[in-house]
Amino acid sequence: MLFDSSIRKELARSFGATAVVLITVVMTMMLIRTLGQAYKGSVSPSDVMLVMGFTVLGQLPTILGLSLFVAIVGSLSRMYRDSEMVIWFAAGQGLASLLKPLLRFAWPVILITAVLALGVLPWSYQQIEQIKTQFQQRSDLDRIAPGEFQESAGGTRVFFVDKDSPSDMAASNVFVVSRDPGKESVTSAKGAHLAVIKGQRMVILEDGQRMETRSDDGSVRITEFKEYGVQVDNDNPVTIEEMAARSMPTKDLIGKDEPIARSVLAWRLGLPFAALNFVILGLAISSVNPRAGNSSSLMIALFAFIVYYNLMTLGESWVSANKIGMWGILGLLHGSILTLSVLVLAARHFRWSPRDLLLRSGKRQESAR
Repeated sequence: MLFDSSIRKELARSFGATAVVLITVVMTMMLIRTLGQAYKGSVSPSDVMLVMGFTVLGQLPTILGLSLFVAIVGSLSRMYRDSEMVIWFAAGQGLASLLKPLLRFAWPVILITAVLALGVLPWSYQQIEQIKTQFQQRSDLDRIAPGEFQESAGGTRVFFVDKDSPSDMAASNVFVVSRDPGKESVTSAKGAHLAVIKGQRMVILEDGQRMETRSDDGSVRITEFKEYGVQVDNDNPVTIEEMAARSMPTKDLIGKDEPIARSVLAWRLGLPFAALNFVILGLAISSVNPRAGNSSSLMIALFAFIVYYNLMTLGESWVSANKIGMWGILGLLHGSILTLSVLVLAARHFRWSPRDLLLRSGKRQESAR
């Protein structure tokens, strides 16, 4: 009992430290990526921290699984290095007897991972999608900021307005680059004001020049104007986009038979299964030679984690392409990892070796003859 409580305390300390480090790393990476999205115009600069927070929240199931895996491998490796495992084995306990205290520590983490994967993960994706959609559905007029080059929602126009604009309804020194099929135009004007003509918001440019270049023959036409109207809102009304499968609640995904919905559901269900497999796999691969003074178990653990999650991503793409069913990939991937982990754990618990297995099989064949 004392040993169980001590190992759970050590696992808790290692798990907490690993989770803090991983969350910090992921937050830094997500901040850089979100700033890049804001620079490209996909996210509002004022929503950068909000999008980053929701993104990190969506990555928490993966972070908790990796933290649990690293905590188990690191703690057991330390016990091997300090010869505590020798005392454990000398007391008549095998390696498999450590599975009970490990599962007793890991089941709340696995439960939280399941809740995050099935409930919080789609909600975070939904919030991010709503923030991006609201920003993308703004009119081009709302995008225009004095002193900055701004791209339209469709990416076909670039606007520039001088900082010394008199008001929000008027501007000075306006520059517009427009690209349409077969031609490209550059328009500049000394002033502009907003007007509503036939229900459409228009920008009326004053005292300017328009240069139009055709892409087929390279001809250039230059036109000077006193007033010129440019429609800045989208031609089509803003419609509500269909919610992506990743942002759908789990209960909605269960009732859908589309391959993309089944693939996303397989990924969410696979996260808690992966966390459970990490407990058994971590116990199976943790091994240190105390005389060597170092351990390769953590490197093996990180490599196993990368391979495991890459296989999950590959399985998700197979389900999305309708190459395999959802239950098929869950049983094939996670079931295979669980079976392999149990076999490795059993081999180390009973101290089987390939040579012993070959000798036993040879003896059985001789006795059968």
